[in-house]
Amino acid sequence: MKVRPTHSPRSNQPFETERLRAQDRHWIHPWENFQTAGKIERTIAAHAQGIYIYDTDGNRLIDGPGGMWCVNIGHGNGEIADAVAEQIRRLSYYTPWSLGNAPAAELSEKLAEMAPGDLNHVFYTTGGSTAVDSALRFVMYLNNCLGRPEKKHIISRQDAYHGSTYLSASCSGKARDKNHLDFETGFIHHLPSPNPYRRPEGMTVEDFCDAKVADLENKILELGADKVAAFIAEPILASGGVIMPPPGYHVKCLEVCRKYDVLYIADEVVTAFGRLGHFFSCEAVFGVVPDIITVAKGITSAYVPLGAVLISDRLIEQLSGEQAGDGYFANGFTYSGHPVACAAALKNIEIMERDKILEHVRAVGPYFQERLRALTDIPIVGDVRGMGLMGCVECAIGREGKDSLALDYEIGARIDRHCQALGLIVRPLINMCVLSPPLIITRPQIDDLVSILRIGVERAMEEVHQEGLWNG
Repeated sequence: MKVRPTHSPRSNQPFETERLRAQDRHWIHPWENFQTAGKIERTIAAHAQGIYIYDTDGNRLIDGPGGMWCVNIGHGNGEIADAVAEQIRRLSYYTPWSLGNAPAAELSEKLAEMAPGDLNHVFYTTGGSTAVDSALRFVMYLNNCLGRPEKKHIISRQDAYHGSTYLSASCSGKARDKNHLDFETGFIHHLPSPNPYRRPEGMTVEDFCDAKVADLENKILELGADKVAAFIAEPILASGGVIMPPPGYHVKCLEVCRKYDVLYIADEVVTAFGRLGHFFSCEAVFGVVPDIITVAKGITSAYVPLGAVLISDRLIEQLSGEQAGDGYFANGFTYSGHPVACAAALKNIEIMERDKILEHVRAVGPYFQERLRALTDIPIVGDVRGMGLMGCVECAIGREGKDSLALDYEIGARIDRHCQALGLIVRPLINMCVLSPPLIITRPQIDDLVSILRIGVERAMEEVHQEGLWNG
């Protein structure tokens, strides 16, 4: 669908796509491939409204990934824009080292009120990566203060994604992100992925769950419980391909952590603030109350960057009074508790509560999953998985079925190209089409999204078949 191109806010002239692409080549994008840098003809987003992005050529595109799992209340919400503008006029910034500010104080109380269990303390960061990084540094600080300087090992999972700072990236377990960069390997350990789709042939899901929990316990025993500080886990491994650990997995992992005095960190950067129909999913959906929760993305619906670490009373009490010694948590950011970001978060939460967006997700989420699962009748589709308004359609054209071969990169790129031509942005992760649309999406819009995705997958399948790349 074409719309009239909008104008550049800088020149008030109609957008010139080719000129913008030339200017864009000065920008080193995240995960830039320098073999093709300066040669990619990127789509340039011009404006957005609701679940739609409009490019500089006037094409309307369904925002299938919801930005980056984050545009939860949709694009172009005037209430948040007004709240941000009002806060900028009132108080745009002041150092968090010296003073508090009203939006940060109010948001802190609100987050403590909404969080599960006794997670009543909030440390603000600038995004998800810095939230995870700060959580890990807090754990190290805690153990140093408690006289346990060797209790520093962190356990994570293959296929997990926890960020792109040195510590958070080291905890990430996506093999394709490990090229040509350095990571901490001395005290960070990765267990096998909890992906039931890739379990051994003939193994039940229940036995697979027990095996993954045993992996955790065995690693703690191997390293020594007195040396293991924390286990960090996403409720759903989002960027790893919307991997759904088997039922009961998180509860059993928490039991292991409690048994050996290992902290449980729930990385809810993706799953918090409505993606699964709750402000926090760890307790409401998966039945666990962790020691620490990290959040970002949906906390402001991406209108302004913000992240946070929620820490339990139990941990803070261990650092209170004489136990704290003469130390202090020397970690923070210029923009910690930024008043404008916190004002955006407060308005975002207000809109979600008032407009019953969480209830809407719980109502349409099952329909979204049902419509996605219908794509399993396409021969090239190997697995469809998800929950709430996050899903993954995994395709396989390798002759070994579930094995991900080099050709899987090709099928993902082709599906992406066909879908965008039809009016849908997908996020291809190799051979996986990942979707996390804005939470305000309606059933008819879900039908549009899935219908376009079906055509895109089928067209890509026909191409690789005609070219002899797939003989299915």
